[in-house]
Amino acid sequence: MSEDWNTKYGTRRVRRDPPTLDEAIFAAIGITDDQNEQAEIAASLMGLPIEAVTAEVKKMARTSARSTTRVIAGEQGAQRSVVVERRVIRKFGNDKRTGT
Repeated sequence: MSEDWNTKYGTRRVRRDPPTLDEAIFAAIGITDDQNEQAEIAASLMGLPIEAVTAEVKKMARTSARSTTRVIAGEQGAQRSVVVERRVIRKFGNDKRTGT
């Protein structure tokens, strides 16, 4: 498909931006846990050689490994789970009453 095409409203264009390296690596991490496969996926998304992406994947894996695991020790060193829930507050549209 062409980048420009004519419609009844005039010429239309589509802007195509390749993903940044961080975005490509983030997508690859979501698909697989293997670093070599992550580098291949990110390189194919970016159109870069695998060697250039492998180092960045390893850096990203080191930083994400540190930040994803949180363990809270309770009494006598026992691990316990922490669940964080988001409370949704509903606001109704009929709160504003008109004077009669």
